[in-house]
Amino acid sequence: MTAEEAAELVENEEVIGVSGFTLAGYPKAVPTALAKRAERLHAKGEEFQVTLFSGASTGDECDGALARAKAIKWRMPYQSNKDLRKSINEGSTSYTDAHLGIMGYLVRTHAIPAPTLAIIEVSEVSDDGKIWLSSSGGNSKTYLTLAKKIILEVNSVYGDSLIGIHDSFLPELPPFAKPIPIQGVLDRAGDDFIQVDPKKIIAVVRTDKGDSIRPFTEPDDVSKTIAGHILEFLEFERKKGRIPDSLPYQSGVGNVANAVLTAMARDPKQKPASLFTEVIQEAVFELIRADKLIGASGTALTCSSEARQFFKANTAEFKKKFILRQQEVSNHPEVIRRLGVISMNTALECDIYGNVNSSHVSGTAIMNGIGGSADFARNCYLGFFMTPSTAKDGTISSITPLVSHVDHTDHETMVFVTEQGLADLRGLDPVSRAKSIIDHCAHPKFRQQLNDFLNYSLSSSKGKHIPIALDRAFNMHLRFLSTGTMNL
Repeated sequence: MTAEEAAELVENEEVIGVSGFTLAGYPKAVPTALAKRAERLHAKGEEFQVTLFSGASTGDECDGALARAKAIKWRMPYQSNKDLRKSINEGSTSYTDAHLGIMGYLVRTHAIPAPTLAIIEVSEVSDDGKIWLSSSGGNSKTYLTLAKKIILEVNSVYGDSLIGIHDSFLPELPPFAKPIPIQGVLDRAGDDFIQVDPKKIIAVVRTDKGDSIRPFTEPDDVSKTIAGHILEFLEFERKKGRIPDSLPYQSGVGNVANAVLTAMARDPKQKPASLFTEVIQEAVFELIRADKLIGASGTALTCSSEARQFFKANTAEFKKKFILRQQEVSNHPEVIRRLGVISMNTALECDIYGNVNSSHVSGTAIMNGIGGSADFARNCYLGFFMTPSTAKDGTISSITPLVSHVDHTDHETMVFVTEQGLADLRGLDPVSRAKSIIDHCAHPKFRQQLNDFLNYSLSSSKGKHIPIALDRAFNMHLRFLSTGTMNL
């Protein structure tokens, strides 16, 4: 049926589980039609809002359209759309920011409501209810299994190139849980399709539209410098015998993460590498072109239209190198720890004691969310948090006396990197951490402020283990809120 006809089947107060992970593999036609229907109902004075669960962020055709239609009552676990972000920060939409690796588990254990309806983008569906997903795994199997009703968007944009690339395995729940049978990046544990009762499928909508992914762009100088610090440090650690050559990498999303992968592809000293990550980004194709990719496991494949054509033209070869899993597996602590993943994620701000804020501007306004960074940071072999040392044309220092919101505590952070340098925090006491972060990561124009805070705290705070002068801990943040700059 048409997307408009399918949208008519959605009820007010429905709990909807959609496919999609970081702008990959999300439904496009039905959510857009649903948003238009919500606007018509609201114009007539009728109530219409839904709860929206996903894998991670979805494109503007889903999150954006529904947010502008004021049709989202509750959103979980992650988003990145400017209109939805505005609605959340205005208090119009309830938002639960959650670790991406735990979302499916929360639904399956009924800690939060199970979806009543699943809207999932797929590559194909058979008459007997076999479903082959499109460019993301996400939480699709969980939503398809638990929802009483299913709407499928069969997207032809990838053709059959994604059929066979997925692994639909999910671990059993306690007390029946067993070890996850993954000991290598490309190990398979389940089928490449998801079986559902075909009687639950209430609509099938045909589409032919790509994900809203911007084409890969050359990293800027700051990102390149950060990447250079990381690769230099990894080489040093290998020479010391502290990192085996064969460990896989996890790379977060964004310019800095893309720069690291690009630098790995172009570094003549870099040996072929593997990825055990969430998002297989377009920069991974740089590794392929350089013949430096052993294999890549993730839960989403983000491709611009150009990269999608490259993928489709090399489908047979890429199916040997790529595997897309359900995010409950791609982000599972057991597998991350077993494989010894080297983790690289982006921070909004870090403080001098090693705490990281990944999600909230000035401590109160959501940006996107914590995502899966903690799933990896807490369980990896070696973990990096990366950020430019300043933001907003140098008015904001990304290194502060105390973060305005805590996503990752000093207990789980290992290495901080900015374009200024790198601080290895492993084994350091809090004061030594502070000195290392200020000396190596802070921008020179903010170092004096940070050192003054540390020295004042050492002389004035009652406890000397983590000396924090509470009366001055947020002076830089308060100065920014009142004057528009953290500069003195």
